[in-house]
Amino acid sequence: MAKPIKETPVLRGKDAKKFVENNRNVRKASEEEKRQIKESYNAMKGISRFAF
Repeated sequence: MAKPIKETPVLRGKDAKKFVENNRNVRKASEEEKRQIKESYNAMKGISRFAF
């Protein structure tokens, strides 16, 4: 049987401020980054073999 999931702790103080600040400054991936990710994904998909 699976173990129960623990509650996520509440962020306070410096950790909370850092979390909020990091989420304000999120940048979108460039087209080059997206292309590299897609190439890597397709390479891994090509060599992967999963038994079902």
